[in-house]
Amino acid sequence: MTKNLYLKRQNQAALIEKYRMLGESESFLDSMQRVSRAAKVNRPVLIIGERGTGKELVAARLHYLSPRWQQPRITINCAAFSKDLLESEVFGYEQGAFTGATKTKPGRFELAHQGSLFLDELANSPLALQEKLLRVLEYGEFERVGGIQSLQVDVRVIAATNQDLPELCRRQKFKEDLLDRLSFEVITLPPLRERIDDIPLLVSNFAVRMAREMNLRSAPRFSRPAILSMMEYPWPGNVRELKNTVERAVYRSDGEPIEEIEFDPFDSPFRPASTPPADPGVPRVDSVPAPVRPIESGPSVAAVAGSEAPEVDGAGVPSDEARSDEAVAVGEGDPSEAEEVTLPAAIEALERKMVTQALEKTLFNQTRAAEALGVSYYQLRRILKRLDLP
Repeated sequence: MTKNLYLKRQNQAALIEKYRMLGESESFLDSMQRVSRAAKVNRPVLIIGERGTGKELVAARLHYLSPRWQQPRITINCAAFSKDLLESEVFGYEQGAFTGATKTKPGRFELAHQGSLFLDELANSPLALQEKLLRVLEYGEFERVGGIQSLQVDVRVIAATNQDLPELCRRQKFKEDLLDRLSFEVITLPPLRERIDDIPLLVSNFAVRMAREMNLRSAPRFSRPAILSMMEYPWPGNVRELKNTVERAVYRSDGEPIEEIEFDPFDSPFRPASTPPADPGVPRVDSVPAPVRPIESGPSVAAVAGSEAPEVDGAGVPSDEARSDEAVAVGEGDPSEAEEVTLPAAIEALERKMVTQALEKTLFNQTRAAEALGVSYYQLRRILKRLDLP
């Protein structure tokens, strides 16, 4: 082996290591095996995955594992540009093509010649652009915006999205011909909640990196309950969210082991209440009014809570049966005591009942119970602590 070839292989190995992805779960290893296999073939690849699953890392690995690894790797986020600007960014434009086009500018395809072009968030691209993309994929040619001369390029296209492209095709929001051309190889990345066995490994790796960045002698250790809580959390932001959470815990740690994990950095008693519940049909239980003085007169607790109006007798006074039902609704057995129940006590009783029912229905899976209640996992944990529930 010549010295030049040895150095090239060393450089390639360093680039592959730079974009290394960690995991030992079966679903993760299967997707990485498909990445390695697809990298060797000069065909389009479509990467599908939720936000934070590592689509851009996969695109980088596809490039550096391929024979094109020494050539340009160009990236563009299709969601970051307006419809008109996106076309000029992808294909370039000629001088005078529009106001402000004082000189010719090459597009991303030209810049990626003989290399790879990563089209992130491709589902956000307009249909007119998709038509031009299809032509490049089929014939390797295009015109700049405002131009008439066809340009030839040799580019491997890698695209990514977090949307359901076949469904968008059925709704005529995405071109079927383009999807057919892109789907030579489709790599679907598993969300973190489907590879929870990888979480301890990822936590350790992110903690070591953060400790190194902070010049710590060693990375702080996470307690077993902390690790288990992270394995139970649903991670809607996937690996990216886990990375932020671990780094924040290391940054704030003043000792070890780290016991408490802050899943929601926005959780605060001073946070403005403006976000509607995730499910309009499920009432929020994370924002409970502060205690107030007992109600001496006015509408009954049941009426305030939204119950149907109690039956009344001829004198306009609730019947004994209605008063009994009202008392039971707020958790009291003696109808004569119902009028003395405070609003905060009634709300807490309702909250306790809803939380208990949600936990029982989900077999005490706190993640699923939180979803059913329309709150975050972290908010449910706070509610359980406040209500002294297991």
